[in-house]
Amino acid sequence: MSDSPQPYRVLARKYRPRSFKELIGQDAMVQTLGNAIRRGRLAHAFLMTGVRGVGKTSTARLIAKALNCVGPDGQGGPTIDPCGICEPCVAIAEGRHIDVVEMDAASHTGVDDVREIIEAVRYAAVSARYKIYIIDEVHMLSKNAFNALLKTLEEPPAHVKFLFATTEVNKVPVTVLSRCQRFDLRRISAELLAAHFAHVVEAESVAAEPDALTLIAQAAEGSARDGLSILDQAIAHAEMGEGAPTVTADQVRDMLGLSDRGSVRRLLGLLLAGDSGALLGAVRDQYALGVEPLALMRGLMELVHAVTLVKAGRDIASPGQSAEEREALAEWASQLGFAPLHRLWQLVLKGHDEVAGAVLPIESCEMALLRVMHAATMPDPGEIARMLRDGVAAGGQAGAGAAPGGSSGPASNLPATIEAVIELLWERKKGQMADHLHDCVGLVSFAPPIVELRLTRPWAMGDFCRQLADELKAATGASWRISQSDGPAQPTILEQDQQRQASERAAILETPVVKAAMTAFPDADLDRVEQWSA
Repeated sequence: MSDSPQPYRVLARKYRPRSFKELIGQDAMVQTLGNAIRRGRLAHAFLMTGVRGVGKTSTARLIAKALNCVGPDGQGGPTIDPCGICEPCVAIAEGRHIDVVEMDAASHTGVDDVREIIEAVRYAAVSARYKIYIIDEVHMLSKNAFNALLKTLEEPPAHVKFLFATTEVNKVPVTVLSRCQRFDLRRISAELLAAHFAHVVEAESVAAEPDALTLIAQAAEGSARDGLSILDQAIAHAEMGEGAPTVTADQVRDMLGLSDRGSVRRLLGLLLAGDSGALLGAVRDQYALGVEPLALMRGLMELVHAVTLVKAGRDIASPGQSAEEREALAEWASQLGFAPLHRLWQLVLKGHDEVAGAVLPIESCEMALLRVMHAATMPDPGEIARMLRDGVAAGGQAGAGAAPGGSSGPASNLPATIEAVIELLWERKKGQMADHLHDCVGLVSFAPPIVELRLTRPWAMGDFCRQLADELKAATGASWRISQSDGPAQPTILEQDQQRQASERAAILETPVVKAAMTAFPDADLDRVEQWSA
């Protein structure tokens, strides 16, 4: 009679790290532990914190193996590279070592559970070098349990080590944190996860498209366990061909209800173009393909965030990014300013939260996107206030430059140049504002009474554009519309003066007479250039 087959082990358990070399994405922690072991500077308590699935409990078990490994010959000491074949290593890996006690604080929260530990630590280890207590989700211990543990945690016997793991370190009392050596395990990058998954599918004799592994790595959100669980599901979902099953990107999208990046880009393009009919049609098409409304909103959030990062000058290129996506991001970043992007983000974020808790998700998604489309290009509250104050009509056209009393202010009375505006401010005893306009403002466009400025230095006395518009309206009787922009601008008047003086100085230094004088008197310098009138 043949032996019964071994039960299937899910990938998340099968590929748990068995050594520190297999622990991905935590190089800094491994280096610190290795140095501490080699130098004999071992803490009596360690606390591992981080999001789910990054290796907190696995790290605790690896530390237990590292401290208790005796090597193949039974003569080894603590090492960052446990052999994995000696009796302590094997027993700890299988969870049966009598001196390595694992406790789930979620089900052992009371002071009585901790009291058992306090009583047991007085006795030496039975067969291992150290008696080790691994407490998972330690933040779930009660307040009294933490208090009972404090004294033992601060001064444990030399043969005892405590290893804590938690996803919510903010719930662990400071008195406990101060008695532990803390390691913050980082989220694992999508690139490292995708490479890890490639090794896993190879070991499992499964074929997988690189884009499929990238999608799974992104969906894992930095968690190796979540990613392996998704990969397990994807392998089961894959169609069986003549050979091994093949995990494709399309199958992963269908399985997770994800929208492909191209569809999200088209959706954002329709939003920005203001085509409501095509927008609603595209949303329904994605919904019919099985894409969840929440996934659509999340994809838009990620895309708006990516455009903003490109606008800020950050390189976000990744192996999974297509040339079309890079071109689209660059184009949107060049066309959209920071203010519209920030409004777009806030609107999509609000829509995401509404869809997440909606009774009718797809309807909520459509309404949220219509709101985004109609509100993203609206002026901000400050601009609306200026438009109302200046009498700008709903269509964006000024009311014919009308003065408050209804009479039109003649355009011929308006200053024709920025220098004339500065002179007008001086005449009105507004020297500080005139100096700021002269030294710290570059012109983007100047078509009085509409002016667009770029401030090279912020105005310390409030809203410069509003104050300048108010002052010019009082001086000319016309309603001025002055706005701030991040676009390309002329140099400030101060910079223009400095450039002109530098040019004049250079021209004078090139004249034969001055050249001869400089040759005759090497230490001489041109002090200043003055204009003399006859």
